[in-house]
Amino acid sequence: GSTQIEVSDRQVAEVRQVKVDGKQQLTMPEVYAANVNSVVSINVSTTTNVFGRTTESAASGSGFFITKDGYILTNYHVIEGASTVKVTAYDGTTYDAAVIGGDEDYDIAVIKVEGTNFQPVVIGKSGSVQIGETVAAVGNPLGELTFSLTVGYVSALDREVTMSNNVTMELIQTDCAINSGNSGGALFNLYGEVIGITNAKYSGSSGSGASIDNIGFAIPINSVRSIVDSIIEKGYVAKPYIGVMVSDVSDEAKSYGTPAGAAVVSVTEGGPAEKAGLQANDIITAVDGKEISGKSGLSSSIADCAAGDKLTLSVYRQGQTLTVTVTVGEQTTSALANQQQQQQQQQQQQTMPDIFGFGG
Repeated sequence: GSTQIEVSDRQVAEVRQVKVDGKQQLTMPEVYAANVNSVVSINVSTTTNVFGRTTESAASGSGFFITKDGYILTNYHVIEGASTVKVTAYDGTTYDAAVIGGDEDYDIAVIKVEGTNFQPVVIGKSGSVQIGETVAAVGNPLGELTFSLTVGYVSALDREVTMSNNVTMELIQTDCAINSGNSGGALFNLYGEVIGITNAKYSGSSGSGASIDNIGFAIPINSVRSIVDSIIEKGYVAKPYIGVMVSDVSDEAKSYGTPAGAAVVSVTEGGPAEKAGLQANDIITAVDGKEISGKSGLSSSIADCAAGDKLTLSVYRQGQTLTVTVTVGEQTTSALANQQQQQQQQQQQQTMPDIFGFGG
């Protein structure tokens, strides 16, 4: 007439408060505890005035502190066109944030809140990430499940993904759960370092009707480091470049013995590549001794550089293999160009006559 339920008497260990030093691997509770105070949720509102009718929309995203004095890294698409930006820290404090600048092509933006004692993340090296590594995303999924941790693996590297704005990016693929609202959040490795910025996912179903699950993406942190530094230090976007337009070598050309690589379509007059001696129809087969299979490999190598760095290129030209050394240059644009253009468009819309009789 009796039964018994076994109850564990295991003593649960407390989570250590550890400092991220890049030397010791951490447990996932330790990764979270070491970084949750560096992560913020972001809420933006966008006001549009068309022909006298004002509409306001809201959106949410994630971000993380990269300096003690309040600079925060997030996605460009999170703050694009925003009239107000507010961030909320783990302790519940909400701050007004100013947009410092961003770059739509790389989908990154820097915003800033006032303060001097924030806890920044430790930036890792995405170039050393391996497929199969355990990673964790911390962010604000759905705009309401703040400071959520999801864990998975690195599924692929240098994955070419075409975004909704038709920009193609080379991203880290992960099976971490990434949802709307996670955009701009940090992707951590087991050392507690940031190696990526979560920015996209596949959703819905494939063309055959198969359900799509757990295919998320993150921007490799190495590919945007120099741009972020430029926005903060110089107030403009500076991108590394060598001045070539390239394409993948076609399968037909490879069937005739042409090596795989980045085929040079054109060379910018006066640019670093022309000065180094690169020519149209050259095929770049390796960068600093590492073979590349196409244009994505070249783009990734250049993105990891800063102005003044030198790249040693292996070049196939008319049956011969040459070695060319290129000094990486710098292209600059306004960090706020797109934001200013959107504001001007809104102002123009506000001053247009009420030709459709909406009233105001």
